[in-house]
Amino acid sequence: MNETNERDLAELDVVVVGGGAAGLSAALTLARARRTVLVIDAGEPRNAPAAGVHGLLGREGTPPGELLRTGREEVGRYGGQIVPDTVTGARREGGRFVVQTAGGRRHRARHLLVTSGLVDELPGVPGLRERWGRDVLHCPYCHGWEVRDEPLGVLASGPAAVHQALLFRQWTPDVTLFLHTADDPAEEQWEQLAARGVAVVDGEVTGLAIEDDRLCGVLLASGRRVPVRALAVGPRFEARGELLSGLGVTTLEHPMGVGRYVESDARGATGVEGVWVAGNVTDLMASVAVAAASGAQAGMAINAELVAADTAAAVSAHRSAARATDAFGTASESAACERVLGESRHGLGSLLGGGRGGTE
Repeated sequence: MNETNERDLAELDVVVVGGGAAGLSAALTLARARRTVLVIDAGEPRNAPAAGVHGLLGREGTPPGELLRTGREEVGRYGGQIVPDTVTGARREGGRFVVQTAGGRRHRARHLLVTSGLVDELPGVPGLRERWGRDVLHCPYCHGWEVRDEPLGVLASGPAAVHQALLFRQWTPDVTLFLHTADDPAEEQWEQLAARGVAVVDGEVTGLAIEDDRLCGVLLASGRRVPVRALAVGPRFEARGELLSGLGVTTLEHPMGVGRYVESDARGATGVEGVWVAGNVTDLMASVAVAAASGAQAGMAINAELVAADTAAAVSAHRSAARATDAFGTASESAACERVLGESRHGLGSLLGGGRGGTE
């Protein structure tokens, strides 16, 4: 960004940290509301390994990179600014937020919206990270159709493993639950798995079998190889909320035990005035469509608060101007009139008094 733009962006309405679906949707909403908005994006989208975005009406199957490129163009069309950089800190200063970046820039804004997303912490099985978002996956609504009718495994890594296996059973009749290091299912869960025809395999998973760059099996400590074409895991979700800690906003353990998130109300407002969140940083299970919607919602709520603040400032200025008018306008004119009238009466009294003295 050149020096002219830096000066233009020295005082902004909103700085958005994160340029994913939530951040860009918020920026688009704010830019169309004629707000000055800057998006700072580190360029680390969570869904980058995926072939396409699913469940997003009108953009079904669009590659994640293409969706973000289009979103950036749309924000820019309405005057929103987007810069590739990493935010390293934020503080409150003189009623404004000062955001610092790794590139050495400082931006001041009235409100701060954090849409930095989350980090997926995968189970410690070799090979999972390399296949993540391809044939190692977690969301049936994001990937279920693509692996329909294929043999699919579910790696038990938390309390939601049985639920995950039963969900994926909707897309394929060939589901195997690998207990790995998890506890055995409860009696009711055993019955549910049996009723739905979900196989259960005991023993620790030690790796994946790959052929021609495709997952073809799960390897067990016993030496057994179980054929699968996809493997579902339940990662632990960790919100990228480090930036917020300096502002008094901390992450909390999710009630479902799936990770840590930043608490907010339905609009995205945190417990700290002027600090907002949207997307996966506050909703760990949000899809792209849900994240985009939360960004738009936050953008509207932020604009409404700015409108209220602008109106309050305008009313204050209006009242000050009215008082000044009273002091130097109407009141001054009244005083002048009184002085003139007084002088006129004094002159007339002197004149009449002198006449009477002459006749007497």
